Amino acid sequence: MEEKVKNLKKNKDEEKIAELINDLQRTRADFENYRKQVELQKENEKNAVKLATVYKVLPLLDDLDRAMITYETELTPLKKSLEKTLKELGLNKIPSEKGTEFNPDLFEAVMVEGDGEKEVVEETLRPGYCYGDEILRAAMVKVKKI
Repeated sequence: MEEKVKNLKKNKDEEKIAELINDLQRTRADFENYRKQVELQKENEKNAVKLATVYKVLPLLDDLDRAMITYETELTPLKKSLEKTLKELGLNKIPSEKGTEFNPDLFEAVMVEGDGEKEVVEETLRPGYCYGDEILRAAMVKVKKI
């Protein structure tokens, strides 16, 4: 009888240990999930700040593009330096050179000339930009149908 009592007590102790181990594993997993969630939230907040900054810089880039028409030689070093920095931040200009095939996802056509089947960019009126894979602003273009 005494042995039965000892076995019951041993079984209860083993059950309690197993329960505590389960609780510990669950707590550890919850903490790891929380840590990952906080890291993701920090990264998202950092990207949101970068994005807000980039949106504020876009009008300045437009002004610089307009100034380049008159003061190209003097502003070329500044423009190259600025473009390098923006590229490092993840901001890229959408290629919209003359002859580029028109893509409505990347371009906003404000004028269309011609009556052909194929649509190509004739002139870029305002450059477009993307941040990573996200299009911040479509390039405003004049389209020619050829």
